[in-house]
Amino acid sequence: MRILIAPDKFKGSLTAAQAASAIAEGALRVYPDAVATQFPVADGGKGTLEAAVAAGYEERLNAVVGPILAPIGAAWAIRKDAFGGATAIIETAQASGLAHMEPTPANALRAHSYGCGQLIAAALDAGATEIVLGVGGSAMTDGGSGALRALGLKPLDAAGNVVPLGGGSLADVVRIDVSGVDPRLAGVKIRIAVDVQNPLFGNDGAAHVFGPQKGADGDAAELLDAGLRNWASVLRQATGRDVNVPGAGAAGGFPASFLAFSGAMLEGGFALVADLTGLAGQLAQADLVITGEGSMDSQSLTGKAPIALADAARERGIPVIVVAGRILVTPEDLARHGVVAAAQLLDVAASPEDAIANAAKYLARATSQVLEGA
Repeated sequence: MRILIAPDKFKGSLTAAQAASAIAEGALRVYPDAVATQFPVADGGKGTLEAAVAAGYEERLNAVVGPILAPIGAAWAIRKDAFGGATAIIETAQASGLAHMEPTPANALRAHSYGCGQLIAAALDAGATEIVLGVGGSAMTDGGSGALRALGLKPLDAAGNVVPLGGGSLADVVRIDVSGVDPRLAGVKIRIAVDVQNPLFGNDGAAHVFGPQKGADGDAAELLDAGLRNWASVLRQATGRDVNVPGAGAAGGFPASFLAFSGAMLEGGFALVADLTGLAGQLAQADLVITGEGSMDSQSLTGKAPIALADAARERGIPVIVVAGRILVTPEDLARHGVVAAAQLLDVAASPEDAIANAAKYLARATSQVLEGA
């Protein structure tokens, strides 16, 4: 039997790679002669870099400016192809993530994406001809302006001064100096993994929907939204492009600047990562798929990595087993996606706290039990 073990992360307890190892341990207890291939998956957010490295990309580390100016180390990855090109994988959260900032109203206004722009510059320096940006877990609501500043753009106020970094300053921008923008942006292929359809600004935009997660109170959200609205106007004047499109509100509006200054494309996160890591080839060799994540809930059914993987397996006639920290959807919900059996850690652990603290042990045990009963 050839088992493809392809979980997403178990948030707060296990990375996707750690989860895959635990599931493999449990599967091999039941089928010791099976070929168990561990293949972490992601949907474009946190975990995308890990999935790329597991698939053979070379991990690199750069010192960058964090979302509120403190220097941090940020990882990214690159893989060269046989034709002289190279694909780089960058998570905005590595350089400009909420984990690097206390979510307060003041920080929500100050946070920026400059460090992510530094990673893009590093990828270009390394010869990347394609850059994939995973945009989950970001701290900023700056429309990607900080990243463009790291690549040579200068946003100017009415007096001709460069405005401070951060979304809170975008309302003061009256024009942009594009003379120093890195010319390589025009030639590199940029693919942005986006799984939300929010526009850049407005009631459903980046500031009002996602700003509160980053510390923005009502007043800060209004300031950030006004800034994004103005930024979109300034970008349109400079490039002729309308950036207030579905998906542009992801990661604090980060895609907007790259929609204006490059040929960036917005793509569904899971499909994009699956393409980059060669998931289709792994599925072609599998007799059984085991996947999972920390919480299998209603959001999972909207296209998160484990369910998107289950759909891909179902199309190929491959049965799928789900093992999750907790399962908040019905067996019927899962069956519609080709899932033939499922188990949760809460059924084998003494308590939710125990399940989180000893997730690997219980993940292996739950996997063995569900395979024995399937």
